[in-house]
Amino acid sequence: MKNKILNIVLIVGIIITILLLGIIFADYNLNRTISACIVAQKQNSKSFDLKKSKKFCEQEIKKMN
Repeated sequence: MKNKILNIVLIVGIIITILLLGIIFADYNLNRTISACIVAQKQNSKSFDLKKSKKFCEQEIKKMN
């Protein structure tokens, strides 16, 4: 009986950990993608504006999702 309860608690803990890690890394990946887009914008344009580039990249990335 104790073994079954321990297994259930362990499985629930693992599921919660996986969900939390997914949320944390999803935000991290989004920020990395936006940063890469900004760098590409900087390399491709003669007049670079950080705020405009960041807004543009965020909109384009959200369209893709």
